[in-house]
Amino acid sequence: MRSASSSRPWRPERGATALRAAWYERTGPAAEVLTVGTMPDPVAGPGDVLVRVRASGVNPSDTKQRAGWRGAKPAFPRIVPHADGAGEIVAVGPGGDARRIGTRVWIYNGVGLYDARRAFGTAAELIAVPDEQAVPLPDPMSFAEGACLGVPAETAHRAVFADGSVEGQTILVAGGAGAVAHYAIQFAKLGGARVIATVSSPAKAAHAQSAGADVLIDRRQEDVAARVLALTDGIGVDRIVEVDLGANLPIDAKIIRTNGVIASYSSTAVPEPAFPYYPLAFKGVTLRLVQGYNLPPAARRDAIAAIARHGGAGRLTHAIARRFPLAEIARAHEYLESGQAIGNVVVEI
Repeated sequence: MRSASSSRPWRPERGATALRAAWYERTGPAAEVLTVGTMPDPVAGPGDVLVRVRASGVNPSDTKQRAGWRGAKPAFPRIVPHADGAGEIVAVGPGGDARRIGTRVWIYNGVGLYDARRAFGTAAELIAVPDEQAVPLPDPMSFAEGACLGVPAETAHRAVFADGSVEGQTILVAGGAGAVAHYAIQFAKLGGARVIATVSSPAKAAHAQSAGADVLIDRRQEDVAARVLALTDGIGVDRIVEVDLGANLPIDAKIIRTNGVIASYSSTAVPEPAFPYYPLAFKGVTLRLVQGYNLPPAARRDAIAAIARHGGAGRLTHAIARRFPLAEIARAHEYLESGQAIGNVVVEI
């Protein structure tokens, strides 16, 4: 990783005018393009709050943007990465509510996805974000746990509940050890569903089970479709929370029940899947694509309310695979890309 000039960390009482941050100016491997150094403090404009970042979450979307996945280019000359984070509000913009100063918050959409308007994410000591994107952090949660909420938890809530109540339903969560899946299992169980999760190793099975999965299927050792149909008396599951649509569509088409829902939030292995129209159409299946960066406002409010309600009551668990200091952000990206992480990767600032 490249290194730029450094200085002491930002301290609000000293009125410093430069903060420590990480950024990239071109896409490529983490160790080649990520820089850690200093830059001018961001300024909270009208409707904004200024947050002292304590923890920054690393998501696959962050590493894909930095790597230039599918030919994506930086939308700005310099990008401070990471959409998710947590910290405390240290200032408000003109006309803002000064009573928010000192509030512990978690942040979503700190930096946008590919062509979004914002280029300054949470991999910095300070970030200015619109007031509504700094959400009160439930008291039981640490800053590191708060940094796991934006993309993973909100995406999971949308995938589980976008098509109504799951009370009494059977839901399959594909890739049950993933960051989104960890929350999807919990939300589904809190909603009264029975959860089947697919995994690829004993360690990942234990992780999915710790989130509350009722049944675990090792996709490398078992015939997933046959096992699911046996578990559901041949009817299939009511909903599928899908981590890799293109790769799993052949299985999904077999195991989704009539009028069921497939809610997919990624299709990494096969970005342009062949669509089995008639196997799904004859069942009247709903295919829903979920994008955590662009949730409908009502869905965003519902997810935030659920996180506050269940998180505040201690009913949500948060899986942190590993923590890195800001100076080692390139290693954090590499660790997530390696596929070794079971849980979220967090950069502590």
